Amino acid sequence: MDSPDTNSSSSVPRLLLTPEQAADALGLGRSRVYELMRDRRLRSVKVGRSRRIPYTSLLQFVADLEQLADAEAV
Repeated sequence: MDSPDTNSSSSVPRLLLTPEQAADALGLGRSRVYELMRDRRLRSVKVGRSRRIPYTSLLQFVADLEQLADAEAV
């Protein structure tokens, strides 16, 4: 995940993802993403009536998982 997905109609990177897009990017199910959002392990923002997940939140979530795995390996 070096850079955010781009919208197929433009070259502007997508900075806010739907839970479905985030699930696809993380290789998780949609329900699991909603669970992570509810547990505040994956940060999301409200845009109108919708929830969106900042791309940086995905990066931080993965970094947190890696840090946890490193700590458990010791």
